[in-house]
Amino acid sequence: MNSSRVATAAVLAGGLCGVCACADSDDAGTPQAFYQTKTPYAPQQDAATYEAPPSGFAAVYTELLARHGSRGLSSLKYDLAVYNMWKKAQDDGALTPLGAQLGPDVLKIMKANFLLGYGVSGISTPGYGNETQLGITEHTQLAQRLLSRQSALFQAAASAASTAPRQIVVVTSGVDRAVDSGAFFVRSMLASQSALAPLVTYPPAPSPYPEGGSAVAQPAGTNRFLLYFHKLVAKTDAVTNTANPLYTTYQDSQAFQKWLSDPDLAAKQAAIQADAAAQAAGRVVLERLFTKAFVDKIAAGTYSFYNTGSMTFASDDGKFTSTLTGDGKTGITDLSSGGSLIYELYAIAPAMKAEAAVDFTVYMPQEQARYFAYMQDASDFYKMGPSIQEKGDVTWRMAQILEDDFFNEVDAIARGDLGHVAKLRFAHAEIVVPFASRMGLKNVLQQQPLATMYSYDNNPWRGEYVSPMAANMQWDVVRDAKGTLLVKMLYNEKETDFKADCDGARYAAGSHYYDYGKLKACYGHNAS
Repeated sequence: MNSSRVATAAVLAGGLCGVCACADSDDAGTPQAFYQTKTPYAPQQDAATYEAPPSGFAAVYTELLARHGSRGLSSLKYDLAVYNMWKKAQDDGALTPLGAQLGPDVLKIMKANFLLGYGVSGISTPGYGNETQLGITEHTQLAQRLLSRQSALFQAAASAASTAPRQIVVVTSGVDRAVDSGAFFVRSMLASQSALAPLVTYPPAPSPYPEGGSAVAQPAGTNRFLLYFHKLVAKTDAVTNTANPLYTTYQDSQAFQKWLSDPDLAAKQAAIQADAAAQAAGRVVLERLFTKAFVDKIAAGTYSFYNTGSMTFASDDGKFTSTLTGDGKTGITDLSSGGSLIYELYAIAPAMKAEAAVDFTVYMPQEQARYFAYMQDASDFYKMGPSIQEKGDVTWRMAQILEDDFFNEVDAIARGDLGHVAKLRFAHAEIVVPFASRMGLKNVLQQQPLATMYSYDNNPWRGEYVSPMAANMQWDVVRDAKGTLLVKMLYNEKETDFKADCDGARYAAGSHYYDYGKLKACYGHNAS
């Protein structure tokens, strides 16, 4: 057994609970849910408590990065694998009374995903991966709160729309749920202030890419380099000219994708799944649903289940039918994976309350939900979070382009270019998480040495904080008569400090406003 595996066993045997992360209830006595990066969104601070701009300063600009809202399952995998396990147990006569309920509930959530977005204005292609009604509401309300917080700024922009127009720039990754989030956000803004409509603009996508091949057209408002930098591919995005400013981003994306096949990452992920505590948690969950003999067959490897086979569902009005086939790549091969896949359905169910109306908490006791949440956090921490100390910044280096974009927007204001009143960006957890690391936020950028294992005891990183559904970072910029710019950051709508190294850039002791000149110097940003 290697040193990393020994460390893993020791950490998990000692318990996964850490400061505040493993309480069974909140201060009001409400049982705590453990949904991690699938946590439905809620603003983290009452807007009435926000620090006001210093005397003499007024809002001049605002910008946003937001993850898409709550969604359904991304593809036909967890649900189909669990259903195939359930069907075999039914055939074997191995269901408990609680287990008998599981199959129908899986079918409800599966049908909801097959049809997700059907009949919903603004959803072009129904099916897996779309935003749910909750996700639409999250972005609708996020826009309303932005307008409320910056009411004077947007009212002034609306009033001057015909004489001195200032653009509201909207950019997305180009992926449906991010595009739709942006559309619902903008729709909400215009429903409140229709006079802003002429200001909304979707800039042309970077082009022509790929270099050295036939250009692939992207819709206006799409910027994969800025908002999909974790998955740039040669077919659509290749940058071969070293003098191209996007060359570095493309190379950093390739380095990240190579990291996903790194043996050390694979060892960490395998250790998380194979640990005795994970197997024990899986057994508790499965034995509530199936007979011990059936569960023992999974533990022994006699039974395994994958997302194989085809399923067909039709809308209630019969006008839309969807047939999909599983790719067979997601499997239940031991007790841990069996519990983990049921946890995935437990974690997605709150986002699909309107569409599926299923309660998966009955299948996932609090103690096991807590454990599988830890496993999810550990997996995400290593894959796209701060990760392993010895690997450097491979998981967040690619976010430099987004950091530069935030600063470049404020640079324009600093030089007197008021062409933009706001920039709104819509993307994914795989963008928000590296960006939060890149910005060096407190409790976000703490790496683990290779010889140790991430746990709730030794690391503050939590998916539910770093990137819940609709996670967002917003910068509000204010200016005085002298042209001095101050910047305040909101992270999930909570006033949040920039990295600790920049404390000297605060406008005043304890303030959340930072002198822009000092802030960009602290981050090493050079105006372009």
